[in-house]
Amino acid sequence: MLSLLVAVAGTASAAGAGRTPFQIRCEDSINKSVSILTAQQNGYSVDNHLSYRTLTTMKGAARANTYVLGLTKTESRVAISSDGAMLTDPVTGYECVSPQVTVKLSYAPVLIYVSSEFPPGTCGYKEILEHEFRHMKAYMDHLPKVERTVRAALANRYGGKPLYAPGGTARVALAREIDTGWLPYIKAEMGKVEAVQALIDAPAEYLRLSKACNGEIQAVLNKSRGRR
Repeated sequence: MLSLLVAVAGTASAAGAGRTPFQIRCEDSINKSVSILTAQQNGYSVDNHLSYRTLTTMKGAARANTYVLGLTKTESRVAISSDGAMLTDPVTGYECVSPQVTVKLSYAPVLIYVSSEFPPGTCGYKEILEHEFRHMKAYMDHLPKVERTVRAALANRYGGKPLYAPGGTARVALAREIDTGWLPYIKAEMGKVEAVQALIDAPAEYLRLSKACNGEIQAVLNKSRGRR
């Protein structure tokens, strides 16, 4: 998946003849590959101004005959840049680059909605907010997991050694590798948190919330829908 740059200049080494002079120059004289990975959390805020009907519409994929009383919204952000020292071999026409890959992972500030039918201080508000905090915690707990996974993958790919490519193509190929390989891979790793989020919203949890606070939540819903 992540192998657009090939060590063509290493053919002699693979054949048991030792490193070529160009390999010696590349591997011994330029800086080793570096991967810098940072993960950042950006806090949260709570909004209590929207009705459960509006939140249900915002969610868009609520189960039939269910209503969204709380909603947690954020957005994963992945930023990748690359650089690195480079040498050229006038004999073979190849060049080597020692990749320096910088990855920054974060979530946009989390926005937690609690429907306006449950004002602060009520039992319903507390129950709904605690449920949404579980969603937020799932996002925050997932971030360091992605960081560890991506860090290991970068180390495995680059291994502290230069990458080789035909003259004039090394940096372009590295950038292409990042855009077509690393970026989709990291975004997919960030997206795996949605499976955890789905478990938090299991039918049993909706049932529990409907019966919480001695029926207060269900009573408020019934009243807003004109039911007794």
